[in-house]
Amino acid sequence: MKKLFVIAAAALSIVACTKKENQVMTNEQKVYDVLKSIETGAQEPVGYINADKYIQHNLGAEDGLAGFGKLLGQLAEYPEAAKVNTVRIFEDGDYVVAQTEYNFFGPKIGFDIFRFEDGKIVEHWDNLMTTPAQANPSGHTLIDGTTEIVDLDKTEANKAIVRGFVHDVLMGEHPENLPTYFDGNNYIQHNPQIADGLDGLGAALAAMAEAGVAMVYDTNHKLLGKGNFVLSVSEGSFGGAHTSFYDLFRVENGKIAEHWDVTEVIPAREEWKNENGKFGF
Repeated sequence: MKKLFVIAAAALSIVACTKKENQVMTNEQKVYDVLKSIETGAQEPVGYINADKYIQHNLGAEDGLAGFGKLLGQLAEYPEAAKVNTVRIFEDGDYVVAQTEYNFFGPKIGFDIFRFEDGKIVEHWDNLMTTPAQANPSGHTLIDGTTEIVDLDKTEANKAIVRGFVHDVLMGEHPENLPTYFDGNNYIQHNPQIADGLDGLGAALAAMAEAGVAMVYDTNHKLLGKGNFVLSVSEGSFGGAHTSFYDLFRVENGKIAEHWDVTEVIPAREEWKNENGKFGF
């Protein structure tokens, strides 16, 4: 009888291992693991990156896998333990978008975009900003709010809504259309300086205008989405500084219901550590 139990246990172990080997790891999971490895130091996720073809668009990092490794080496010298908390992640074709709370070289919030070929990461973009010390006027942070992805059948329709908003309102082609993108004053805002609702947005824009601070969206480089979440990547200027805008929108019932964003000043060309540019989609 004891022998039978041993055989049965061995058989179950073999089945479990076989199932694990047969599981197909999603690109979302690979990105999650790669980002988490910054905190844990795990080596396996590095294997998800194509070492022969890794294009880096973070202008503060050298190109290729060697540049990624160099950044990790710098983190090893950072006095505080690195922390990585990915709060939202979704896949759109060959791309995976992650919204993450970091603590390396100080607390930061970031969006990362990874492009895959044949199951391997071959390209990376990101936008990072220092985490504000306080919540915004409505009590929201840059990462709180719903994380549930729904309405998968409405992905393309929701991307079209956000595309229209970016061009009409943010790029100023038809600003009079602004009210059509919202359900009245029902709008949750996570920007550190802006309160909820169209009232909050209007007040913030008026305050910037009075202070002579212009926020200009010149080019929309990429839209990526899944279900109710859509990320827009744009280039322009904020307060006269060359700026990269990453805006994440949640769409509900055909209207923009929630917004998170990260803005990053693009450094002068002579400060770049690679020649790939901030965008180049």
